[in-house]
Amino acid sequence: MARAHTNRTALVVGGSIGGLVAGLLLRKSGWQVTICERSPVPLAGRGAGIVTHRALWDSLFAAGIDPAMEDGVVVENRAAFARDGSVLERSSYHQIMTSWDRLFALVREEWGEHGYHLGRELAAITHNADSVVGHFTDGTMLTADLLVGADGFRSSVRQIVAPDVQPLYAGYVGWRGMVEEGDLPPDTHTAIFNIFGFCLPPGEQLITYPVVGEDHDVRPGHRRLNFVWYRPAAAAHELADILTDAKGHTHALSIPPPLIRPEVIARLRADSERLLPPHFATLVRTTKAPFLQPIYDIEQDRLAFGRAVLLGDAAFQARPHVGAGVTKAALDAVALAQNLASHNTIDDGLAAYQAERVPQGKRIVQRARHLGAYMQAHLANDEERAAAQRHHSPRAVIEETAVADS
Repeated sequence: MARAHTNRTALVVGGSIGGLVAGLLLRKSGWQVTICERSPVPLAGRGAGIVTHRALWDSLFAAGIDPAMEDGVVVENRAAFARDGSVLERSSYHQIMTSWDRLFALVREEWGEHGYHLGRELAAITHNADSVVGHFTDGTMLTADLLVGADGFRSSVRQIVAPDVQPLYAGYVGWRGMVEEGDLPPDTHTAIFNIFGFCLPPGEQLITYPVVGEDHDVRPGHRRLNFVWYRPAAAAHELADILTDAKGHTHALSIPPPLIRPEVIARLRADSERLLPPHFATLVRTTKAPFLQPIYDIEQDRLAFGRAVLLGDAAFQARPHVGAGVTKAALDAVALAQNLASHNTIDDGLAAYQAERVPQGKRIVQRARHLGAYMQAHLANDEERAAAQRHHSPRAVIEETAVADS
């Protein structure tokens, strides 16, 4: 039976969707919760599109958010296109597409203003007999019964409690972009706007789907078309080049979008004309500021370290092909809150959470690896080669990603 714990305190490091959902659920259970976000400015997702899942809406409902708010753009069909623009495969599959910004706005509004702090970057963690202390770079020290690391794949919490766990580069990158619906040529809009679209240049994959527009607008003509283009990029050469800015500095893990060199984007646009079906090339050409997401795996055997615990991408990061990053973070938050509420001690609750979510995280990471093997610059073993062979056909892409999304 769930118990209310009115005298317990939690410090959540990371003020994105996963951290907010965790904070809301703990607060509903009676915890006093403080959320600290390292960014000094309000978070934004650059309009990045999100494929939603029933489990995500259920998690938001559990956190106190009315499921009637699950507005987005409904897509009923999937299609894979040949280089000449003809349709290779088509299937029916119902999904609701939205944006990261829309989901963040929902959970941020539900949280309110009290107990949410921007510009607090974690520097260290110390443990006492029955509490944990977060030390921040601005000199702040906060003591709590529990510290939740929900600070993403660059997690400061993970770097402190599990420094040997590092992101593993997958051998390819995802270029992302967004075009306003009104900026699309009519023939391109007719061909690809209202579907979940795929094309498969050799060793690559591009997907498109519509999402909500500015200020979460879902009216026809005011939405956006999102794309993700997965491309192999060997770490020692191609990746290092595209992560190098105009001043010659090579960034670790990723690069801020404004610092991507113009010639790198020019090559991307030229490649789109050479490799993609015409309407997909038009989408890339029309995108004003494509941005880059190197693809990484994060996997580990532990999530609880004393009174510190990890969730979301801080715990496991799966490649985007399963379309479940935000959903997994929300499910982690639900599992954490439920296990803490159903056990007498925090330590027992954290042990139960770890036992539940580690196998789930590993399963999702492995599934995403199989789906992404086709795009890897180098295939390391027979398992990866077999996965690449299984998941590269248009029919397999449509069917397998539908299974991954469910």
